Amino acid sequence: MNAQPTGLKKSLKLWHVVIMGLAYLTPMAVFDTFGIVTEITEGHVPTAYLFALIGMLFTAMSYGHLVRKFPSAGSAYTYAQKVFHPYVGFMVGWVSLLDYMFMPMINMLLAKIYMEALFPGVAPWTYILALAAVMTFLNLRGIKLVANFNSLIVIMQFSIIAIFVGLIAWGVYHGEGLGTVASSRPFFSEHMNMVPLLTGASILCLSFLGFDAISTLCEETPNADKVIPRAILLTALIGGVLFISVSYFLQLFFPDISRFQQPDAVLPEIALYVGGKLFQAVVLVCTTVAVLASGLASHAGVSRLLYVMGRDRALPSRFFAYVHPKWQTPALNVLLVGVLALSAVSFDLEMALALINFGALVAFTFVNLAVIAHFYVKLGHNKTLRDHLLFLLLPLCGAACIGVLWLNLEPASFELGLIWAALGALYLLLRLTVFRVQLRQPETDAS
Repeated sequence: MNAQPTGLKKSLKLWHVVIMGLAYLTPMAVFDTFGIVTEITEGHVPTAYLFALIGMLFTAMSYGHLVRKFPSAGSAYTYAQKVFHPYVGFMVGWVSLLDYMFMPMINMLLAKIYMEALFPGVAPWTYILALAAVMTFLNLRGIKLVANFNSLIVIMQFSIIAIFVGLIAWGVYHGEGLGTVASSRPFFSEHMNMVPLLTGASILCLSFLGFDAISTLCEETPNADKVIPRAILLTALIGGVLFISVSYFLQLFFPDISRFQQPDAVLPEIALYVGGKLFQAVVLVCTTVAVLASGLASHAGVSRLLYVMGRDRALPSRFFAYVHPKWQTPALNVLLVGVLALSAVSFDLEMALALINFGALVAFTFVNLAVIAHFYVKLGHNKTLRDHLLFLLLPLCGAACIGVLWLNLEPASFELGLIWAALGALYLLLRLTVFRVQLRQPETDAS
């Protein structure tokens, strides 16, 4: 199981990478948070999505700058390692694992919930075992196979969403909800309050998780320094436009939460009210398949992050830096993540979500700070108005938006995240002192 010199196989095009990002985002996730955010924003979900998109685009641009400079599969881990210090990079990578590692598990948990609603008599572990096996097999065989498979699922999601919007428009035209398909009410009203909108946006920002994960595909994408930044922005923009558009039509049909029995889980009710029982069953099946696509994308992402950390000796390289000689995939990491996904049988959904949120916000924070530290301070790109805008003002806006998310983070996320970070610091100390393993030093770069 020695690390192979061949590395990962470069086989992805721009559309492959965008598909992976959209699969990670899960377009149908717009329905999952609709009830909660409708209640918080008093019926202005599209505006909250617009704020969330603007906030995430700042961070997406920061990822783009750093990918061009450091086209590595390590994502935020690599950027912090090269810009700040290998130890800082390790801690960022370790905490980022919370985001990437628990996403496949989250997807298995959600799939279990949806499948139990459809087939209540079947043991939940059978769904999780089957879906984890599919995720693992496809990721073992290659990232291009995963991207091609996910393209079918993303097309399916867009098709279901198009049918949804058509049925909603038909219902609204015939007197449902606001009774008109052209209204400014979902975006603006006289009694609209900014604080609830920002609170709603802070929740919806987490719907955009995924545009960052495609930076882990750098080493499998030719011309990654050009392709990946474009893919990151396209993923965020396409996802944002989709979320805003769909939530607009949903808000026309459901201007408030009065029709919902369970505002925190409204997808089954929305499908029932809009299209009837048969459509509800179809939507639940499609949602389960959509969750599988997100699981495939996140499975691929965490496997690559583990691979780079193993290659840098931040994790045991004999295991984590192994590349299968035929498939050119980090096979042992793929198997490990598949096994961990099986823990969804007994894992708590709320705890997993708390860990993911903490990990994502740490990564986003350091990515914005790394742009300022590397380009504006170290490389001295601070002479022109363009420099001040690109390498100081926009990353600061990104960091400020992430700061708002930090303020709205649940206490459980802080507690669990800090415990995980402490474990990482202890592991790093032992690895450096007891096992005397030195982390790989980043190459100096003054260009």
